[in-house]
Amino acid sequence: MKKFLISIICFGIFASCEEVVDIDLNEGKPKLVIDAEITKNIQNDSSVARVKLSTTIPFFDNEINTVNNATVTITAENGTIYTIENTSDGLYEYQDFNPQSNTDYTLEVVYNDEVYSATEQLQTVVPLEFVEQRNDGGFDGESIELKAFFTDPANTENYYFFEGLSQRGDVYDVFDDEFFDGNSIFGFYVVDDLETGDEVAFYLHGANEQFYNFMFILLQQGSDSSGGPFETQPATVRGNLVNETNPDNFPLGYFRISETSILNYTVQ
Repeated sequence: MKKFLISIICFGIFASCEEVVDIDLNEGKPKLVIDAEITKNIQNDSSVARVKLSTTIPFFDNEINTVNNATVTITAENGTIYTIENTSDGLYEYQDFNPQSNTDYTLEVVYNDEVYSATEQLQTVVPLEFVEQRNDGGFDGESIELKAFFTDPANTENYYFFEGLSQRGDVYDVFDDEFFDGNSIFGFYVVDDLETGDEVAFYLHGANEQFYNFMFILLQQGSDSSGGPFETQPATVRGNLVNETNPDNFPLGYFRISETSILNYTVQ
């Protein structure tokens, strides 16, 4: 039961009153949230498996409930099992994972005697090539706009997840190449108060159609919020993870494996 203090302005001169209103919120059982990825940097061939675990919280709560008592493994198609260690609060990591193409990898998370899993393959990506800066963008004609370009391979179906990250703000987007197959295209970055000397890190991740659809819906729902795509959303968006023990108690989140291109840029 949540209680809220509501100030009610009463008609009359300098008259007001306050009333405590009890609102009975229907709070469901917490669900496990799994944000899992294996990324392989195509610039230096480094790679890491990273899994973030938490549980959902009531709507009006602010603190994240991290999970540190789960068992996390990734099993390769050949039977090799990698134990993903809990390295910090809610974070599990395995350095130098080095995923191979055309190979199934199955993530398994055991938490509260229930088994959650998903199977994925490595999705390739092309390199980010250069950044184009424009200083007369935005609605006011005075904002700095950045475009990070890459060239899509011709005659193949490709999907991408794009990130532009800086202390001024983060931008996320997804692309499919239906309308730019084989051509040069860009990820667009514009945030408030971007200035000369600011550092922006651009990430381009390979994706498949399922992850593209998942992120497209997530970003559409979060487009009016100030947080990133993994903030609380107005409706449940199902990822590729399942609960093998109790299918009705499905988790939230996604497991993906991506080649990644990284390009760092200093605003001119």
